[in-house]
Amino acid sequence: MSLTKPSPAREGTAPAPAPPPPVEGPPTRTRTALRSAGLAGALALLLVLLALSLGFGARPLSAGEVWAGLFDSGSATWSVVHEMRLPRTLLGLLIGVALGLAGAVMQALTRNPLADPGLLGINAGASAAVVTAITFFGVTGFTGYVWFALFGAAVVSALVYAVGGGRGATPARLALAGAALNAALYSYVNAAMIMNTASLERMRFWTVGSLASARMDTVVNVLWFVAVGVLVALALARPLNALALGDDQARALGARPERVRTACIVAVTLLCGAATAAAGPIVFVGLMVPHLVRALTGPDLRWVLPYCAVLAPVLLLGSDVLGRILGRPGELQVGVVTAVLGGPLFLYVLRRRKVAAA
Repeated sequence: MSLTKPSPAREGTAPAPAPPPPVEGPPTRTRTALRSAGLAGALALLLVLLALSLGFGARPLSAGEVWAGLFDSGSATWSVVHEMRLPRTLLGLLIGVALGLAGAVMQALTRNPLADPGLLGINAGASAAVVTAITFFGVTGFTGYVWFALFGAAVVSALVYAVGGGRGATPARLALAGAALNAALYSYVNAAMIMNTASLERMRFWTVGSLASARMDTVVNVLWFVAVGVLVALALARPLNALALGDDQARALGARPERVRTACIVAVTLLCGAATAAAGPIVFVGLMVPHLVRALTGPDLRWVLPYCAVLAPVLLLGSDVLGRILGRPGELQVGVVTAVLGGPLFLYVLRRRKVAAA
């Protein structure tokens, strides 16, 4: 039996290098444990912000006074906590959850990291509808506002999606469509407010985004809309993960792209409409939080959505507390504070996208 020697490499050619050893990431259990620990830490931070929101205001309250105001009806701080601080804090919690989830769902649906209920005109649509209700129909209170807000948010969601190209929409076209509708609708809002001076004072704080006029009946009413929107949004985690691979891959994995997109619009409409009707248009929360969360968890929406539901109210309540501290003896409205914090982040994200595209 003859042995054959391997043929030598051709002259002038080097042997193929050995493939590098595979780089193994941390085990799945470790990643899950880290994400779970991070979520527990976020929940602890949220509890701290809830306590701070109850304690800070025109008259700061100690921890003992807050506790007595919550559970002792004979306490001197009972009325302050139950009539002012508690409704404001609970409303901030609900609106933060709504805006954080709405932003994450919009960014996943449009595959646009700049998508935000404020930047794409969804909040402006709800605001325009509510201002119309106040100016021309004399509607007052959340019960009247919410149906107009939901209608306005739904119409603008559909318009942005259609003008942006529908199923063939690109992030740039969606951003341009949203910016155009946003500018037009806010021009209408300002014109309506100027024409109706009787309603101007009532709408002044609402249009910048404020929790100052929160009442417990508003909290109860907004809870139902936010709860349904949250359930729909969380149920979309797996379908949106599949949709990120493309429509054909999503169908192969059992998702139905058309139904997923419709459910996303329903969730965003419920969340943004209820939040805007209750507190006015608050911007940048839905933009900032998903960016921070994806840096912690990666793109998996099964983790992104729960993190956003916890960290968004942390940001909103923190901004509200900061506004009360910086604006003493008055206060800065929460919509102003989030805009100041979110503007630099928006420019940073635009800068990163420009560098990446170069």
